[in-house]
Amino acid sequence: MRPDEASLARLMAMAQNGDRQAYGALLTECQRWLRSYYSRRIAPNHLDDLVQDTLMALHRKLASYDPSRAFLPWLAAIARYRWVDHLRQVYRADETELDDHLADESEESVVAARISLERLFAQLPDNQAQAIELVKIEGLSIAEAARACGQSESLIKVNIHRGLKKLSAMIEKA
Repeated sequence: MRPDEASLARLMAMAQNGDRQAYGALLTECQRWLRSYYSRRIAPNHLDDLVQDTLMALHRKLASYDPSRAFLPWLAAIARYRWVDHLRQVYRADETELDDHLADESEESVVAARISLERLFAQLPDNQAQAIELVKIEGLSIAEAARACGQSESLIKVNIHRGLKKLSAMIEKA
């Protein structure tokens, strides 16, 4: 039996007030939910690590939960951000392998990931795609990206935020 929204919200509120038993029950239920959420999105060999990483993020953000709001959307937002971070890590690891000119099968997945990323970027406005590419993929600072694009730092930040939001929506829709 899966607990409903009200039960999870109640467990969370109790956990915020220091109830260890409620916190343990909450983590157990969140772990089940996260395993289900991620099992459709990532390779099975990464599942346990990502679930644990997300539970740690939940623990760090425990005080930020507002008991008057729904719990599952709050948990889903944390899970989505951890998932995107995970994808970035996997992409960077694969990119490093490609940069080192390793001649193994992982090069194909790196190329496929890059092609997929470029297809996603093609659906974004050029300014957003360029800002994300420079800052999030190439690792430039906001100031460096602003100089490279000829835009203000504020506009770079806005373009990154809006672009990542659109990318997230596209990925979730897929």
